[in-house]
Amino acid sequence: MKFNNIIEILGDFGKYQKRLYYLLCLPAVTNALLTLISVFTLAIPDHRCRLSQPYNDTSYQPRDVLHQLYVNHSIPRDTDGKWSSCKRYDVNLTEITERSLVHVNNTQDDCNSWVYDKSVFIDTFMTEQNIVCQYTIYRSHANMIMMAGRFVGSLGFGVFADLLGRKVALMVGIVLQIAVSFATAFAPNFTVFMVCRFFIGFASSGTFMSGFVIVMELVGPSKRSRSGVVMMMFWCIGLFVLGLLAYFIRDWSNLQLAVSIPIVFLLSFYWLVPESPRWLISKGKTKKAQKILRKAAEVNKVKLPVNLFDEETLAKDKGGQTKVWQMFTSPILLMRTLIIFFNWMVVSMVYYGLGLNVGNLGGDIYLNFTAANIVETAAYVLCLILLDRWGRKALHCTSMLLGGIACILTIFPVLYLDESSEWIVITLSMIGKLGASAAFAIIYIFSAELYPTVVRNSALGASSLFARIGGMVSPYVADLGKLVTGDFGTALPLLVFGGASVAAGLLSLLLPETLNQTLPETIEDAKQIGRKSGKNKYRVNLTQNEEEQGKYELKEKF
Repeated sequence: MKFNNIIEILGDFGKYQKRLYYLLCLPAVTNALLTLISVFTLAIPDHRCRLSQPYNDTSYQPRDVLHQLYVNHSIPRDTDGKWSSCKRYDVNLTEITERSLVHVNNTQDDCNSWVYDKSVFIDTFMTEQNIVCQYTIYRSHANMIMMAGRFVGSLGFGVFADLLGRKVALMVGIVLQIAVSFATAFAPNFTVFMVCRFFIGFASSGTFMSGFVIVMELVGPSKRSRSGVVMMMFWCIGLFVLGLLAYFIRDWSNLQLAVSIPIVFLLSFYWLVPESPRWLISKGKTKKAQKILRKAAEVNKVKLPVNLFDEETLAKDKGGQTKVWQMFTSPILLMRTLIIFFNWMVVSMVYYGLGLNVGNLGGDIYLNFTAANIVETAAYVLCLILLDRWGRKALHCTSMLLGGIACILTIFPVLYLDESSEWIVITLSMIGKLGASAAFAIIYIFSAELYPTVVRNSALGASSLFARIGGMVSPYVADLGKLVTGDFGTALPLLVFGGASVAAGLLSLLLPETLNQTLPETIEDAKQIGRKSGKNKYRVNLTQNEEEQGKYELKEKF
């Protein structure tokens, strides 16, 4: 009996699989906490140069008339009327009195000490370390390094899990995640902080991937795509929890400690997670695999055959594999592959970029963050409803164009309306978030159905590479508003995200629809997609190769 036949007896998504599935969805919650906590811990509040001695300048807002006088004569104003964040006049404060104004020296100097507005944050890592002004780009570096850690982790933990087992990789990842998360809260300088961020990304990628593969190797073909979208709902739960914690804990180190605690809680449960039976069989550990499968059958109230495994079950899959570069040998496949790669990169860049950009939109950062989470949850619900009705191509293109056009339109209220129209910019940004979130849920299903069986595993891995590149670029785009001052700087990140989304959405129109199409098996089959109709064999054909696909679904995000 083949393993897929055993799954048919157990049921595609029986009670046992559901228990395991919901338990292993929890890493998505903690990964969300650790990934987007930087929205708050790396926030840069309003700040200005600290007044020179002898005045004791400890608060951003003036405390009294004399303090107001000193600040006005020492700090220049930007075009928006706010005090300059990085410049001060070369003046002698001892010559200023309440009743005697002195001639202001218009010479401006850079400063090396600042005071910060504490009305929103008591402290962030950026303010604690005075990483502002010419050092603002360091925030982008800190966000990028986590994405780089995810990239390395997806590669490293993939090999580790195949060699030593999914459960071992999961436990190692969680222990590392706990250690580095707590260490981050006590980082004494930017270098240590960067190292911790890298390993948080590294461990987060491994914990999710290992747990996800355990579930996907026990879930039947008819439930894998839907279960992937539902797992994104747990990511949203993590974001809501993060917003709540950040609202009540305004100090960055205490917030970091607070989000570390749930990971310790998870560790106590994950000792109960079984190893993947498929992996055990591949390593010849059939007794352990049989014990797990019979336990699953008991919970699902079904009966497995006495002789569970035979030579057919234990035999290696000898189906031929083709190298991924075979997708570049045909003009039509080359075009489709490049379009898919570009869409993966843009979707990842825009999704993470808009998430990191909520602090630059204006208004209340906590309300903006919560609104973005609500919009993202709605996007996943819409995908569950519309994905099998509208089709992959139509829904993906619509999502990209909707989100992209909304982001581009922000330029008009930013440049031509006053601050009272700030809500329009935030609303358009949220529509952009809706489109990016929906596209993230669609793209891996769409691309997996376009790649032929003989290269699907490798092609999805290559797509994951481009998604990681997009993720590493996103912090720099999101922080363009800090590098380019004025109203245009506020809109610039959204213009870049919007333009890229529209381009990717329009290019996706060149891809064929895959809904109700036969899953391509060979390179020749892939060439024929969109040229001839086929009956819906999707559920029939997504067997062993869909299992491999499951290893890549959502890796790019978590």
